[in-house]
Amino acid sequence: MTLGEDLGLTEATGGCGCGEHSTDLPELDARVIPHAIRHASIKGALGSLQPGAGMVLVASHDPVPLLRQVEDEAPGAFAVEYVERGPVDWRLRFTRR
Repeated sequence: MTLGEDLGLTEATGGCGCGEHSTDLPELDARVIPHAIRHASIKGALGSLQPGAGMVLVASHDPVPLLRQVEDEAPGAFAVEYVERGPVDWRLRFTRR
């Protein structure tokens, strides 16, 4: 048995084996992530996306510094679209190219 099999991963599903699957994009609510690890957590989530996959980031402000960091570290890797532009919440859709 391989580690993937031990963890419930299969080639057929390519997933985690938990049985939970969604066609909706996952949302990452940055508002609840401690400031000290916020950008690293978001960039880790973005780094886990496969080409064509996406996620929605929810923030309490326009995350321009984060967008610059992501583009500097992975030029052209993500398409970004604002879904909501404040005044309370910002939602941005990231899609890995």
